Amino acid sequence: MFTVLKGYFLRLYPTDNQKELINKTIGCTRFIYNRFLDEKIKDYKTSGKSKSCYDQIKELPGLCKEYPWLSEVDSCSLRTALFNLDDAYKRFFKKQNEFPKFKNKDVGNSYKTNNIKNTYKNKNYESIKLDFQNKVITLPKLKEVKFRGYRNKTSLIGNVKSAVIRRQAGKYYVSVLVEEPLLLPEFTPRSIVGLDLGIKDLIITSYNEKIENSLKSQNVQKRINGLQKGLARCKPGSKNRYKIKLKIQRAYMKLKNIRKHLIHDITKKLVKENDIIVMEDLDIKNMYQTHSIAKSLTNIPLAEIKRVLEYKCKWQNKKLFTIDRYYPSSQICSGCGYQNKKLKDLSIREWECPKCGRVHDRDVNASINIMFEGLKMYMQSLVI
Repeated sequence: MFTVLKGYFLRLYPTDNQKELINKTIGCTRFIYNRFLDEKIKDYKTSGKSKSCYDQIKELPGLCKEYPWLSEVDSCSLRTALFNLDDAYKRFFKKQNEFPKFKNKDVGNSYKTNNIKNTYKNKNYESIKLDFQNKVITLPKLKEVKFRGYRNKTSLIGNVKSAVIRRQAGKYYVSVLVEEPLLLPEFTPRSIVGLDLGIKDLIITSYNEKIENSLKSQNVQKRINGLQKGLARCKPGSKNRYKIKLKIQRAYMKLKNIRKHLIHDITKKLVKENDIIVMEDLDIKNMYQTHSIAKSLTNIPLAEIKRVLEYKCKWQNKKLFTIDRYYPSSQICSGCGYQNKKLKDLSIREWECPKCGRVHDRDVNASINIMFEGLKMYMQSLVI
C-alpha cells in the first residue's frame, strides 16, 4: 500500500457574501504577487540580488497595516502567492519557463490556500473539510460552501492538503488536493494491446478498433470563431464587449470539458480491458512544426492521453510500455517482418507487402507492430 495525490474538481455555489469575499481574495493575491515581483525586479537591477520568499513573508504583517483590506482575506492565500512567485523565479533560472509576468485582471482568476491542522483540548481542527454526504466544503474565511459533483461518492478517505478556488466565466470552482492510501491489485497479465495515435482517428488499437475524435468540439470551435468576430466589432470597455467575452469564456470551458470527458472515457476503457498497454513515444513539439498536420493537432490531445494513461495504469497496477519514437511501425509488415522503406508518405493509407502479398491498413498494421514490440519489452523485463 502507498499513498497517491488525487484532485477533486467541484462546482461551487457560494452566497453573495461569499462571492464578494472570493473576488476580494483573488484581487489581494494578485496585488501581493505583482507588488513583490516589482520589488524583486528593482532589487536585482540595483544590487544584483533579490529578497528570498521568507524575507518577503515577514513583510506581510506591516503591509496589512498599511493596506487594511488585506486583513479581510485568508492570510494563507497571501503567503501562497509569494511561494508561487518564488517557484516561478526558480523555474526561470532552471530554464523551464519564461520570466514571471505580472498578473492580469482578466487571466488566472484564482487563489490557493493550504489545509492548516490544529489540536485543542484533545480535538482536531482543520481549515479545509470536505463533506460528500451533505455536499458542503469548509474553506478558510468562507466557512461552509455548497458544491456539486461526485454523486456516487459518500465519504473521503485521506488527508486534504490544499485547495485552489477559481472564478471562470462567472462561475466558481474548487480543486481539492487529497492524499489517499491506495491498495494495488495483483498484476496478472492476460491481455495486451498496441495503440497507434493518429490524426484522422484518435486511437487505432491492435484489435482493429478505431476511436474517432469527438465531433462536438468542432461545433464549439465554430461558435468561438463567430463570437470572436463579434468581439472585434465591439467598442473597448462597452457592456456588449463584456457580454461577448463571457460567452467566449463559457464556450472555451465547454470545449475543454468535451476533451476532458473524451480522454477519461477512452483511457478508462483501455485500462479496464487490458493488462499491458503499449504506445509509441511521439515527438509532439516537432509534429506541431509540420504545417500540413499542425492545424489538425489542435483538437487532438495526444500528450494528455499519454499522461492520463500513465497514472491510471499506476493506480490499477497495469503495465504501460512506450516504444522508441524512431521505430518504423508503419513500414514493417506485421505478417512476415519485411520493412517497406517507401512508406514515408503519410498519404498512403493502405499498402501491399512485396514479400508475402498481404494488404495492410497503415494504422492497424502499425498498432500490431507496436503491440509485438511492447510484448518483447515485457519479456525482456522478466529476464532482467
